[in-house]
Amino acid sequence: MRTEMLIDGEWTTGSGRTFATRDPATGETIAEIPEAGTTDVDSAVQAASRAFESAEWADMLPAARARLLLRLADLVEEHTEELARLETTDQGQPLGISGGISVPNVVDHLRYYAGWVTKITGITAPVSLPDVDYRTRREPLGVCGLITPWNFPLMILVWKLAPALATGNTVVVKPPEQAPLSTLRLAELVRQAGIPDGVVNVVTGGPEVGQALVRHPKVAKISFTGSTQVGREIAAEAGRALKRVSLELGGKAPSIIAADADLDAAVQGNIMGGLLNSGQVCAAYTRFYVDAERHDEFTEKLAGAAASMKLGPGLNEDTQMGPLVSGEHLAQVERYVDLGKAEGAELRTGGTRPDGELADGYFYRPTVFSGVTDDMTIAREEIFGPVLSVLSYEDPEELAARANDTDYGLAAVIWSRDISTANRLARRIKAGSVYVNMPPMLDAAAPWGGMKSSGLGREMGWEGIEAFTETKSIWTSLA
Repeated sequence: MRTEMLIDGEWTTGSGRTFATRDPATGETIAEIPEAGTTDVDSAVQAASRAFESAEWADMLPAARARLLLRLADLVEEHTEELARLETTDQGQPLGISGGISVPNVVDHLRYYAGWVTKITGITAPVSLPDVDYRTRREPLGVCGLITPWNFPLMILVWKLAPALATGNTVVVKPPEQAPLSTLRLAELVRQAGIPDGVVNVVTGGPEVGQALVRHPKVAKISFTGSTQVGREIAAEAGRALKRVSLELGGKAPSIIAADADLDAAVQGNIMGGLLNSGQVCAAYTRFYVDAERHDEFTEKLAGAAASMKLGPGLNEDTQMGPLVSGEHLAQVERYVDLGKAEGAELRTGGTRPDGELADGYFYRPTVFSGVTDDMTIAREEIFGPVLSVLSYEDPEELAARANDTDYGLAAVIWSRDISTANRLARRIKAGSVYVNMPPMLDAAAPWGGMKSSGLGREMGWEGIEAFTETKSIWTSLA
């Protein structure tokens, strides 16, 4: 596959500098990738700007644009196995996730937004002026910068790319430097699908490349998924430039286990919700509020389930949990575990790297703490790794306040056989998505995003169309 950047339909090494992308299961270099300079970013934005104004793209009939998205979806589906293995090799997630969740989700999003292309409508409204006709139309924003994270590089890219293209925008993509390969392979498929040159451009590199993209005056919108700290910086830059921005940021999802919960179902759902992709999920269930009478039983079962998980390279069929994405991130997870122990939490399982044949990779054992209190660092800060904290509660009336006592508000879950109680509690929790008796799931038709420090705006559903368009009012005198 190509490992260069794609700018205006041409593959380029840009400045000539490179960086390594590594297999997190072994630490070995997979490929050397170009490090874009500011001139490369400018070339990509200028190419996207020209493509946005070109008759080939701007005047393309909606049905024709829909066919391009459907063709791209077909190509992704045809290359599912290849893309899944590439994502697993570069990012670390087990094949069951990359092939069973990530790539199918990409196909679903492309087809879902292909269906919207011919259905984007404005309104007419009865204004209180004589002899005036009033209507609105939704129009694309222009050049959109798409900055994507390393935990689900391909899937989250298409959450942004599909609605951006469906609404007639052009894009410059900055994939994560830790895992850029699936994005570059998708760029090849974009060309194969027949999407015009310059409509989709890809520049690779580290934070400086993202900064150059955010600051470019011809970029009309930034869509970013990543850390809250970086999201704040992007929002500040975008605010000064009066540039559109949407942010999907961090999370610290509470999982509430009521006294009447099906404990075995709650344990399995929380293992899936907390340790999927080695816990490298913004919506991961990470702090568990358990009724005091069931605290010990739940903790024992949760620790047992976590300890039994099979660690290994994502390409191994029997692997249940793969490595963390990088050595740097592994060290950060270890730091949080050390803080948990230092602050008095009880380590029930995990808390170490595996040895033997996994020692060279970025593996970390699933870790469960009990005796955690609300003020501990591991209960308050996003760890983004396989670390689960169990807290207890006595009074159900305190649950909403404790669940909401966080800077984040991306997701939450409630486990209870009493659906009325669960839904009343769901109304009180400040999170973009609240699940009842299930792990965190996503669908192209369901809006996704966070409250508070978990972000601004929504992706997916009709909200994804709104995020990449603006409304124009057209007034016509009938006199």
